[in-house]
Amino acid sequence: MSKFKKQKKGLPPISTASLPDIVFMLLFFFMVSTTMRETELKIIQPTLPDAHNTKKLEHKNLVSTVYVGKSMDATNKGDVIQLNDKIARVSDVRNFIFANREKLLEEEVPFMTTLFKADKNSKVGTIADIKRELREIDALKISYAATPRND
Repeated sequence: MSKFKKQKKGLPPISTASLPDIVFMLLFFFMVSTTMRETELKIIQPTLPDAHNTKKLEHKNLVSTVYVGKSMDATNKGDVIQLNDKIARVSDVRNFIFANREKLLEEEVPFMTTLFKADKNSKVGTIADIKRELREIDALKISYAATPRND
C-alpha cells in the first residue's frame, strides 16, 4: 500500500466572474445600436376627439395607422392623408394595406387593424372614402384613436 492516494486530475472549474460584464456589454451595444421607428408627421398634429370608453390596442405590430388632418404645406387645401412618412391619396390606401399584410404571417392577417388618427375637425367624407377603399380589400377591422375623457 502506498502512503499517498493518487488524485484524479480534471479540468479546473470555469470562472464566471466576467459573465455579468459580458452581459452588460451586450445589453449596452443593443441599446445603442437599436433605433425606435417613429413616424414624422407631415400633417398638423391631429386633435383627437374625446371618448367615454377607450381601449388600448394590444398587438401594435398588427396595426396600420392612417393619419388624416390638415397639411403643414399651405398649398394643400382640405384634409390630407398620411401613410407612414408621406402624403397620399385615397387610392394609395389599398397598396399601403397590402404592403403591411405581406409583412405578416398568414394566421395574423385576420387580426390586422387599421387605426385612424384623424383630427376631430376632419371631414367625414374623407374618412368615408378611406373606409370604402378598406371595405373593397376586406380590411374590415377599424379602430379610431381618441382621447379618454374622465367624467
